[in-house]
Amino acid sequence: MTPELTVLALAALLQAVQFTLYSVLANLQVGPKAAMGPRDKKIDLTGGAGRLQRALNNHFEGLILFTIAVVIITLGDKGTGFSAICAWVYLVARVLYVPAYYFGLAPWRSVIWIAGFTSTMLMILSALI
Repeated sequence: MTPELTVLALAALLQAVQFTLYSVLANLQVGPKAAMGPRDKKIDLTGGAGRLQRALNNHFEGLILFTIAVVIITLGDKGTGFSAICAWVYLVARVLYVPAYYFGLAPWRSVIWIAGFTSTMLMILSALI
C-alpha cells in the first residue's frame, strides 16, 4: 500500500474516533431518549459536544478533498516523497485539529486547519506537475 493510501485509511479511522467522541458527549448532553428519537426537531448541541460535532463535520469536508488528492496521486502513479510528506502533514493536522477545536484554541485551530488544507492542495498540484 502506498503511503498516501495508508494515511487515507488512518484518516478514516480518525473520523470514526471523532464520531465516537462526539456521539458520547452528545448523548450525555441530550440524553438517550432524544439521541435515539426521530429528531423531528433540530437538536442544537452546545459546549464540547457542539464543538466536536463541528470538528467532525469539518473533517468530513476536508476528507473529501484529501480523498480526491490520494486518488489522483495513486491512480496517476504520481506518488513521491513529497506527496507522502503532504499526506502525513494532513493527518497530523487533523489529529491536532480535534483538541484545538474542542478547547477553543484560537488562532491555532485555524493555523492547524490551514496546514491540512495546504498539504492537500499541494498533493493535487504536485500530481499536475
